[in-house]
Amino acid sequence: MKRPLRHWLIGTAAVLLLGVGVLVLVVRAKLPTDAEVAAQISAAFEKRFGVALKVGGARWSLLPAPALVLTDIATDQARPITLRQVSLQLKLGPLLHRVIAVDEVEVDSLVLPRASVQAFRGKGPKPAEGSNVVALPTPWTLAPIPVELLRWRDVVWIDRRDIALAYDGEITFDPEWRPRQARVERAGVSPPVRLRLDREAGQDRWRTRIDAGGGTGNGVMRFETLADGKLRVSAELEPRQVDIEGLLQAFDRRSALAGKVSGRSTLVAEADEVGALVRSLHTRTTFSVQPATLTKLDIAKAVTTAGISRGGRTALDELTGTLDTQGTADGVVMQYSNLKARSGVLSASGNLRLFNRKLDGEVAVDLVDGVVGVPLKIGGTVSDPELSLTGAALTGAAIGSAVLPGVGTAIGARVGQQVEKLFGGGKPEKPAPRKQRTAPASAR
Repeated sequence: MKRPLRHWLIGTAAVLLLGVGVLVLVVRAKLPTDAEVAAQISAAFEKRFGVALKVGGARWSLLPAPALVLTDIATDQARPITLRQVSLQLKLGPLLHRVIAVDEVEVDSLVLPRASVQAFRGKGPKPAEGSNVVALPTPWTLAPIPVELLRWRDVVWIDRRDIALAYDGEITFDPEWRPRQARVERAGVSPPVRLRLDREAGQDRWRTRIDAGGGTGNGVMRFETLADGKLRVSAELEPRQVDIEGLLQAFDRRSALAGKVSGRSTLVAEADEVGALVRSLHTRTTFSVQPATLTKLDIAKAVTTAGISRGGRTALDELTGTLDTQGTADGVVMQYSNLKARSGVLSASGNLRLFNRKLDGEVAVDLVDGVVGVPLKIGGTVSDPELSLTGAALTGAAIGSAVLPGVGTAIGARVGQQVEKLFGGGKPEKPAPRKQRTAPASAR
């Protein structure tokens, strides 16, 4: 009995192995060649987006798991989008039933020039209303979780100023493309600048943790679909002890303010599609920096000289205010309001607008315990800011200095400001010509 049983087991195993071998041959026979894959991807991309795509190489492999690797990809643009390599690992079982289920997508060295990316806005077919799947040729379908893991290294974004910033990260997905966990970080910077998301038990809420400038910015993020079909992302965060200079240096920017900021932030974005959410993002942050230093402006010098002042430093015990940001097609507009600064020798209040690195604002500086107010204009750029007195304030400062040296400059500036307001701001209106009085008889 043992010998027939052994022979039966060996025969069964041989049949199974033969069946697997035949299956492999059949699947391989149905798969296109590497050259055909590259040509099909190029043709499909150009048909969808209207931009030609070069695929340098494509490799299929079936064992130990189905995989596709594409290399040396570039769009046909004046400044092409380039990708060194993207690899996909698929699940064999669903693939045999014409269901796409990807275990992992790995992107390596993707370069995204801003102007080239903008060329794709609004192009290509959109999924059917209410559908969360990508249109596929019949009878192919997507699995409930089409991609389990997306991982990327050295994805470089090149902005309007030609600043190139590299990012690493990964996302694991739940059904309906909901991130279960996500991590995005600036590549190669210290201290780290990192965003992490963790989904809360199947809800459209994510615990949010941010490491930046040696501090944190933790809170909660939400995602929802509104009644009109628009997508909405919102978040509440609490930045704590974030070093401003360190944070901006991580993004290859320079700051005119030094110190550690704490406060409270809200973020809201609404759009018809995911790609437009970032462009519609609005944030509001109430902040406090203690202590703070203006690294490129000397307020005391601007007051005492009553002229245009550039450079220098101003040490402040505290700087508070509200920052609103609004994404636009041409960049982010930053509006500072209710700014209040205090130090041992002065206090100041004002507002400031920053767009495309240009500064435009006003600040009133109070000296001698608030008795004297000096109006200043803020102009120039982030790299070269300037303070100056305007119009009537400048004239008043000169008169005040002549009448009462020292503090007279400040008093005169304040007087000049009031004169300017009296005539409606800007350039004072010319007074109407006075009628000449008739001299009294006694004076004739």
